[in-house]
Amino acid sequence: MGTPGFAVASLEALIQAGAQVVGVVTAPDRPAGRGLSLQPSEVKKAALAYGIPLLQPEKLKDPTFLDALRCWQADIQVVVAFRMLPEAVWNMPPLGSVNVHASLLPKYRGAAPINWALINGETETGVTTFRLKHEIDTGGILLQASTPIHPGMTAGELHDALMVIGAKLIVETLQGLAAETLVEHPQPELDPAHPLPHAPKIHTETCRIHWNQPVEKVLNLIQGLSPYPGAFAEWNETTFKIFRATGEKVNHHAQPGSWSSDGKTHFSFATHDGWIHIIDLQIAGKKRMDTASWLRGYRLPNQ
Repeated sequence: MGTPGFAVASLEALIQAGAQVVGVVTAPDRPAGRGLSLQPSEVKKAALAYGIPLLQPEKLKDPTFLDALRCWQADIQVVVAFRMLPEAVWNMPPLGSVNVHASLLPKYRGAAPINWALINGETETGVTTFRLKHEIDTGGILLQASTPIHPGMTAGELHDALMVIGAKLIVETLQGLAAETLVEHPQPELDPAHPLPHAPKIHTETCRIHWNQPVEKVLNLIQGLSPYPGAFAEWNETTFKIFRATGEKVNHHAQPGSWSSDGKTHFSFATHDGWIHIIDLQIAGKKRMDTASWLRGYRLPNQ
């Protein structure tokens, strides 16, 4: 069960490992592109390529969908980047349902663990496989694998690294369950006095850059939202997104949010403790491009 490209890697890894994938459940086709024609999910494309039976329910409690799912007689369900499942679905197979989550649970429970790990400046993250139960991302842990977060890493780069790790981990998880060698461990009880970081859905206001913050926080936000949905700010009566930047901590007397440019290669904004030097940006209504290319075709206002 999955929808985006992140889930395709796990599906293909299971097929290549010899698992009998009896069916795939993914989102219905959605309008996309300029013509808003219906587009299949990445998981649907993979399922069709491998000739795997497919279900695309609008509602997961639909009796027709539940009957079709039951007819597959699956031993276990693998869930990767999919919707929240009702108990009638996750509890259907004899071995229940196993989820692949892109964090080291119980840290970063929620919809956007990759983004929030970077936004919060973590130096390590990973993937967890766990059994689904009622409360989201709280089931017993089966396996975990960690990976460092390198300086300058973007959400897109971390996504691709965790996608590969997750695919390997779900194969190891199912092999361990089949061999009955894998021990499930309950997630530790959380201490309200020392809450762990969470990973809620990213909203528009989450993406807004506040220049009065420290350089490090602004950089983390840019990297944690690149390439999608993109950190943004207002400038010269327009909105622009920043996808890559470097930071420089330095004492200055510039107002946070003020800008500087040589009109050729350099375009920077002041924070309260330094400067953000933009490498890659997108002005509203224009294509994404590197700073030098953008400056060649843009007339800057007077500083």
